[in-house]
Amino acid sequence: MELVVQKREILGRKVGASRKAGVIPAEIYGKGLENIHIGVSAKEFKKVFKEAGETTIINLVLDGKTYPVLIQDIKYHPIKDGIEQVDFYRVRMDEKIKVGVPLEFFGVAPGVKEKNGVLVKATQQIEIEALPADIPHTIKVDISGLNDIGKSIYIKDLKVSDGVKLLVSPETVVATISAKVTEEEEKAMQQTAAGGTEGVKVETEEKKAERVAETAAAVPEKANVAETPEKSEKKPEKK
Repeated sequence: MELVVQKREILGRKVGASRKAGVIPAEIYGKGLENIHIGVSAKEFKKVFKEAGETTIINLVLDGKTYPVLIQDIKYHPIKDGIEQVDFYRVRMDEKIKVGVPLEFFGVAPGVKEKNGVLVKATQQIEIEALPADIPHTIKVDISGLNDIGKSIYIKDLKVSDGVKLLVSPETVVATISAKVTEEEEKAMQQTAAGGTEGVKVETEEKKAERVAETAAAVPEKANVAETPEKSEKKPEKK
């Protein structure tokens, strides 16, 4: 997959004009490589990104030279629906790298259809280590074996090629079938939550009353202490 880019001379705030012209400011960086400022067609980039995502190698073509890269980061405008900047990470095809790969769920879970359960996708992406050419676009998860409440799929159940190492615990849950919460159970939970809040309020009021009582009891003691010096000042004079 190729994407033709141009070297960028315009830097700083002046890149706003380039964005308006349909050119996204971007950077190529990587191990042992000095950053290269480039511009890429917004229209062409969106096409490539839709197909490649962040896990497929893209060959950037700049002045006749090819750079194998991954899309490392995309900065979006906070208000407008537009891309502000893109960072490309240049990879070495003979060195393994770590990257997050999204999971792609497929199939129908009998536990949902037949047991009236709920499919919970506990993991959406996992980190792997592999050579750039071996990085999968997605890791597929077949949920057709989830046939009952409590049935789960774990990391150890996933199938990947020999060149891919999963950097996640084998016992991590990927997907599971949970029982639906009934209306009665939901009401009971709400009542429990409400009761717990009320209990906190009562306890707070009691503590407040205790503090007030302690303060009131301490006031007379302070008054008595204050009177003592006055009496001591009126000692009879010696003749």
